Amino acid sequence: MKSAVCPGSFDPITYGHLDIIERASARFDQVVVAVLENRTKSSLFTVEERIEMIRETTKDFGNVVVDSWYGLLTDYCKANNIGTIVKGLRAVTDFDYELQMAQINFQAAKIETMFMATSPAHSFLSSSIVKELAHFGGDVSVMVPPKVHEALRVRLGGQK
Repeated sequence: MKSAVCPGSFDPITYGHLDIIERASARFDQVVVAVLENRTKSSLFTVEERIEMIRETTKDFGNVVVDSWYGLLTDYCKANNIGTIVKGLRAVTDFDYELQMAQINFQAAKIETMFMATSPAHSFLSSSIVKELAHFGGDVSVMVPPKVHEALRVRLGGQK
């Protein structure tokens, strides 16, 4: 079985993330969405909340599994027999960082990285931008799935 992992913090998941996950799910037998556990970073949603939102929004894909990890992504890949990391790229700045990570992951563990250009409709999206806009009451309903929009509204209050 050809498996890939789409790693990230997904705090929260956006339509840009879902675009990459859906396209990866068409190319692999199984796609694992691995939610980053970064204990040194303050997140808006807990890992469990993020996992639930991702499961809800990917349930129709059929071959997507949601998990979490703490530590090196290459260790996760080796432990789960995953040979490919799928990363979405929005801009050149993403590429600079992600290329370095891809080279390190290949050097350290022979794990390949596949880059997918984000759909132009979602190229401006990031979880950080969504949270910032939502924090100040901006309408993010076209940027995130309805369940995520509702979770943001409840967590931050006052949002449209």
